[in-house]
This record gives sequence, structure tokens and C-alpha cells, in this order.
Amino acid sequence: MARVRVRAPGKINLALHVGPPEASGYHDLVTVFQAVDVWETVTAEDALEFSLTVAGDVVLDEIPVDGNNLVLQAARAVASATGHTGAARLHIDKKVPVGGGMAGGSADAAAALVAVDALWQTNLSHDQMREIAATLGSDVPFCLEGYTQVGRGRGHLLERVESEPFFWVAVPQPLHLSTPLVYQTLDNLRGELAPALPADPSQGLLDALIAGDVGALAGELVNDLAAPALSLAPQLQGVLDYGQQCGAVAGMISGSGPTCVFLAEDPDHQTHLLEKFLAEGHTAVRASSPVQGAHRSDHEVPY
Repeated sequence: MARVRVRAPGKINLALHVGPPEASGYHDLVTVFQAVDVWETVTAEDALEFSLTVAGDVVLDEIPVDGNNLVLQAARAVASATGHTGAARLHIDKKVPVGGGMAGGSADAAAALVAVDALWQTNLSHDQMREIAATLGSDVPFCLEGYTQVGRGRGHLLERVESEPFFWVAVPQPLHLSTPLVYQTLDNLRGELAPALPADPSQGLLDALIAGDVGALAGELVNDLAAPALSLAPQLQGVLDYGQQCGAVAGMISGSGPTCVFLAEDPDHQTHLLEKFLAEGHTAVRASSPVQGAHRSDHEVPY
């Protein structure tokens, strides 16, 4: 029997512009994703039937281990697309905060796609894998690709852009914000005044990424979901304020929240911010970017 291990990154949104709701209830986006080195690891082994277990350093209570989990959905989608008749025993080692706006579940799905394709030697092309990823969730294609990408549509239409390294501290929160509820709250706050969606992210943001200019990047960070997230969880403002007091170059809510992320000047400043949050009793995670997408983290080995 063989075993394959694949890891995929969490993400932050450096810019997240949200358009008005469509008739379907979905929203078009223009976003800039950046993959961070907070990894989800999926291990796949041949089995007679599908199964899933989960472990990790994060709160695991709300993670389903049945067909509602994207890992099992991803594995079954590969089997369906390729005609593979076997199954897999799957295990997730989680590091990305659960329900925190950093795409942990999407990273799991991306890792599972790569893992079962390698395990079963079904040899999906990259385009085929991206097509399957897009059916699983809007962020799954990005977690498959990694690095820095402009996302359009529902976030699944990607265009890679260049970026120098940046250094962050992610501060998960002990509360849950439903992504659909955050979007609904955004629509309620806007009423009939939803702004037009920009065609592209700001040139200032893209220039800051290429130059590695931390100060310029700080001035370009934007998240249309921050206001609704704060209206649902006003205590997040205190976390953002504390990061500013500690000297973060910038702080923002990650995606739909509630995880807050703080931009550091360099690795030493990143360590300083991390220690400040830990000393205050927060959970905090070092996160550097950009990094690659889903990839084998070992070779297929006897088991």
C-alpha cells in the first residue's frame, strides 16, 4: 500500500472588492490573493472505501468528517472525472485557523486533489485539476496555484502577478463568522448604493508588491467585507487597535473574518509583533508570503 502527502497554503486577501449581488445571490469579486506559509497537509492512502480523519493545532470541533467535507468531495470528484474505481483513506493536519477567512477548507480541497491524483496515478492535467477545483469552491483554484494572484469572477479566474516577500502575523479569534452572513450584511449596509466593481486592483498595490514596499502596501490594503464583519463582531476593532499600538505597519480583517492579519516591516519586526500578541494572551501565527500552491511534500513511500 502507498501513501502520498500534499500540503497547500492558506491565503490572505490584500485587496477584496465585492460587487453587487447577482440573481443567484453570489457576488463578483476583484481581489488580490497572496498565499502564506501556514500549511494544510493532506495524506492519502489506498483504501476500500472513503474515510477522513482530522488533527491539528486549531479548534477542530466544527470540522465535518463526512461527505460535507471538501476533502472527500475533492477525492470523489477526481474519481468521477477519471473513472477510478478505488477509494482513499484521507487525513488532514490543520494549521490554518478554522472558519477564519484564510481558506483552510479550500487549501484542504486543493491538497486532496493533488494527493489522490498522485496516489491513483490518474494523471490529471493542470487545466483539468483547475476545472475540478472551481467546482469545489471559489478559493480552491487559488490554493492549488498559490503565489500572488489577481482573482476575478467569484475569485476563481486567476492571473498571477509578481511580488517580493512580505511578513505577517495572523491572529485567529475564538468566534465564528458565517461567510454568507457577512456578505448578506454587506448588502444590507449598502442598500441600493453598491459601488461599481473596479476592473482591476489598484496599480499602486501592484507596484508595491513588485517593489517590496511595505509602507506603500499598507496604504493600498482594502477589504469590502471588513465593515460587515465589524458590525457582526465589533470586538475585532479592539484586536486591530492593539496591533496598531504594538507597531504593526497595517492591520486588517482577513477575508470575511474573523482572523485579523498584521503587516510587519521585516522578519525581526514580525517576531516582535508575534511576541506582543502572545504575551497578551492571543493565539498568533507567523505567516510569510508569497509561497507556492498545493504540492507534494514527500515522495510516495511504502506503507
